[in-house]
Amino acid sequence: VCCILYMDYKKLTQKLFPDVKMTQVDLEKKYPRRNLPKDAFVTRVAPSPTGFMHMGAIFSALVSERLAHQTGGVFFLRIEDTDKKREVVGAIDVIVNSLKNYGLTPDEGEVEIGKEIGAYGPYKQSLRGDIYAIYAKKLVEEGKAYPAFDTEEELEKMSNEQRETKIRPGYRGSWAVWRDKSEEEILEALNSGKKFVIRLKATGDFEKKMKCSDMIRGEREFSENDIDTVLLKTDGMPTYHFAHVVDDYLMGTTDVLRADEWLASLTLHLELWEKLGWTAPRYGHFAPIQKIDEGSRRKLSKRKDPEANIVFFEEAGYPQVAVIEYLLNLANSSFEDWRKAHPTTDYKEFPFYIGRMNVSGALFDINKLNDISKNVIGRMNVQEVYEKALAWAEKNDKHLYDRLSKNPKYS
Repeated sequence: VCCILYMDYKKLTQKLFPDVKMTQVDLEKKYPRRNLPKDAFVTRVAPSPTGFMHMGAIFSALVSERLAHQTGGVFFLRIEDTDKKREVVGAIDVIVNSLKNYGLTPDEGEVEIGKEIGAYGPYKQSLRGDIYAIYAKKLVEEGKAYPAFDTEEELEKMSNEQRETKIRPGYRGSWAVWRDKSEEEILEALNSGKKFVIRLKATGDFEKKMKCSDMIRGEREFSENDIDTVLLKTDGMPTYHFAHVVDDYLMGTTDVLRADEWLASLTLHLELWEKLGWTAPRYGHFAPIQKIDEGSRRKLSKRKDPEANIVFFEEAGYPQVAVIEYLLNLANSSFEDWRKAHPTTDYKEFPFYIGRMNVSGALFDINKLNDISKNVIGRMNVQEVYEKALAWAEKNDKHLYDRLSKNPKYS
């Protein structure tokens, strides 16, 4: 009986993935395990090209870069561009230039516009579709995932019914109508040309708790995942949930540092690691940078706060190193005392500790940034100040640029 079931799954996956020829074994030969010191961190920054470079993205990149480089590890850039509807033209260039300008150039990925390096690429998710299909096929073959042919109208109807009856939302239990369909019903839908997604066959119980260890927040408990989450969309592109697990495994990521908005998805991600048969990396979830607004805290907003856009600091004339040192101070409050004791030492010599990050979220303080910026400029010699002021004026103040460049000695 097991043999017949296995053959049925094989037949089904051949129909679902007719163009997939490579296997997991082939991929693991192409992407071998990294040969690094035992305690080296492999970290990444993985933004989506959906707009400007957020200050929070630079903060995330800085934390990941420091952890990798101070342990002799690898820091890489991966572009998560599978949602083409939201992608903004030129946004990838903004990401690459912003990292470079702030001294956060990755060891792998797109290090300059149009120039990608590293043995674990491509580092754009939109170019890795064949890879995700291989692992989706594997999960379907093993009965851990399945195709679902629900239309948008059917899914919207389900959501409305769950909302009206105040039932916890999600494609699960009796709402997961394609979960237990027969092979004949699935093949009939395939042969009729219906569009489908690939969904995880969740095995968690929402009423049960599982313990999760977080690098920043320590031991936490969350409900097990019981949602049959979409892994591959109708266009064959993966969701974030699936893609980041596959990529982090193949790219050898040891530590994932990301915003706490992903905490709610942690049990799902750990379930995916387990179902794929892999050991999960360490996860750390940090609170976003916040500000006081009308007496209460909220995170920096793309719509409301100009300082959320990293370009704000460039246009205002803050040295990039000042912004980095300010963010280090937000990440580890001990940086301020370290800087006083080491006034001329490169900030990269500061021993950064992930366990000292603020769990509740640091407050943005422009006055503190001004003080740090003053000190950074104070450490520069006159030639550096002149060159940086000239470069800033060329982009932002034509009149000042003309005056500075006409008489360098006097300036």
